[in-house]
Amino acid sequence: MAYSPWWNVVLLAVAVAADGLYDDKDSDVVQLTTANFQKEVVKSDGIWIVEFYAPWCGHCKSLAPEYAKAAKALKGFVKVGAVNVDDERSLGQEFGVQGFPTIKVFGSDKKKPSDYNGARTADGIIDEAFKVARQAANARIGKKSSSSSGSSSSSSSGKGKGKKDSGSGGNDVITLNDDNFEELVLNSDEPWLVEFYAPWCGHCKNLAPEWAKAATALKGKLKLGAYDADSQKQYGGRYNIRGFPTIKFFPGGKKGDTDVVDYDGARNADGIVAWANERVVEELPPPEVHELTGDAVLKEACEQSPLCIIAVLPHILDCQSKCRKEHIASLKKLADKYKQKQWGWVWSEAGAHSNLEDAVGLGGFGYPAMAAASHKKNIFTVMKGSFSFDGINAFLRDLAAGRGSTEPIRGGKLPTLAKSEAWDGKDGKLPVEESDLNLDDIELDPLSKDEL
Repeated sequence: MAYSPWWNVVLLAVAVAADGLYDDKDSDVVQLTTANFQKEVVKSDGIWIVEFYAPWCGHCKSLAPEYAKAAKALKGFVKVGAVNVDDERSLGQEFGVQGFPTIKVFGSDKKKPSDYNGARTADGIIDEAFKVARQAANARIGKKSSSSSGSSSSSSSGKGKGKKDSGSGGNDVITLNDDNFEELVLNSDEPWLVEFYAPWCGHCKNLAPEWAKAATALKGKLKLGAYDADSQKQYGGRYNIRGFPTIKFFPGGKKGDTDVVDYDGARNADGIVAWANERVVEELPPPEVHELTGDAVLKEACEQSPLCIIAVLPHILDCQSKCRKEHIASLKKLADKYKQKQWGWVWSEAGAHSNLEDAVGLGGFGYPAMAAASHKKNIFTVMKGSFSFDGINAFLRDLAAGRGSTEPIRGGKLPTLAKSEAWDGKDGKLPVEESDLNLDDIELDPLSKDEL
């Protein structure tokens, strides 16, 4: 998931916009928008798999070739689509998308799509598509299916006991067993919290409603699974489960047994959610510190962030490449330190965007300088201490604690920025002025004897 908090994938044929992940004109993925979603998907008799994604999402980029491959294979059988939630936010909100990528399966009941929780591979998506298509076909002739639409990826193959799977009863806990544990958990790019339980365990029964509540609260950020270590033996033995319930955290991406962490938080929904959120943030990569080269960069870094940290560095002639790189290195280190705050980070050269400097109180300020701005609240605060690692850290610490005076952004909102050239990483050089004066064209009178 993205993680970096948003969206799941649904079986859909989507034609993606030019700025999307599926902009190849020969792509079999159909771009879905607010304008065509009802007609193409909701009112369709066919099965759709739909991915809700963001173009900047790393996990979405990794999924794209597999998703396109699945769309090609399923052409004529099941439609595969994609929604760029950056452009179509209302669709993301309508279907409860909370992380990227999110895949949803639109089966017989288009108003109740199910989450796809299977492998993020072409084979996994194809298997799910045909499974849902078979369920829809059975429903048309009055034949009962063994599982609800789209929930098969989290089913227990008849072996799991004591937990509802994610497709039934509104329970978002995914049933795990010896057959699906490796594929769903160990091979997942997303993090998991797994409860190892026994159906006869009283503490497990008490935990069950809290576990289900936490699974729903964390949907889109982290998956919660349940493994019956009484009837399933392989992974209970592998992870040395000695008592019930035992909860373990599995980080996203490639993982070995030594990467698995014991859960040591409270055994209630609030405690589980708080512990998981902290762990998910720790797993996130450091936020990028963007150079401001125009309005698009400012919007990407600041519009969706609770705060935007704006650094204005001296002109390159006043602070050459070594000096500037040291400033940027400090900013990156601090961005990583405070990444749990999910702030946006940008820097620019003094004078490159003077309208922004004026809007956040840095106009005419000595450089380097820093301000923090809230796009949503249209307020800012200026750092008044030294522009050193410790000085910036003290400023950020106060921000994190909610301390400091603020004032409205001048002009009412962050301004529109003109495009500027990105720094090439080199030292600055004074421009060489060429003279039109040619001494060969000037006739000089000889000096007189008195002048000599």
